[in-house]
Amino acid sequence: MNRPIKPIINFKGAVFLDRDGTIIREVNYLSRLEDVELLPQAGEAIARLNQLQIPVILVSNQSGVARGKFSENFVAETHHYLQEMLARKGAHLNDFFFCPHHPEAGMAPYKKVCDCRKPAPGLLHEAAARYHLDLTKSYVIGDKLIDVELALRVGGKGILVETGYGKREKKKIAEGKIIPNFIAANLDQAVSWILQRMNSTE
Repeated sequence: MNRPIKPIINFKGAVFLDRDGTIIREVNYLSRLEDVELLPQAGEAIARLNQLQIPVILVSNQSGVARGKFSENFVAETHHYLQEMLARKGAHLNDFFFCPHHPEAGMAPYKKVCDCRKPAPGLLHEAAARYHLDLTKSYVIGDKLIDVELALRVGGKGILVETGYGKREKKKIAEGKIIPNFIAANLDQAVSWILQRMNSTE
């Protein structure tokens, strides 16, 4: 299911994407494949990155596993289904990383404090080790400030999209210390901002 990542000149990072509310419609604890729905222009946005051989990697918290709402197998099945949906748009994700844990809910082995639940950077470090990525050159796009914080923790750039929970999260910016590098209406606009930055630094 995973596609090999080809290195490209002058870019050694990746674009990391949150899943729910960023690529697909937000559904509280998504547990049915029929509820998987690509957000408008999401497939096209990912295809733009694919065409430039920029690695696009999904990183997602899936505490529904810990809470007993669905299994790890279902998460994998969902990602396979998502890959099929993206293929119809001429797009693909290079890999999928997710955290099934929760520090307080559920039972062992999933109920625990871990280093992979966003904004902890474990998923990004795992991806970086597998694909020899420079996280300081990378971007994280998501509809929550934890995605922005995740990027900042590894020295990358964080983009908040206003889809999913994004508009609600945007209201929290003034209250806290997590400031996105960019706020985009959707994934397509976020990708445009990234590509503009890359073009300006060539």
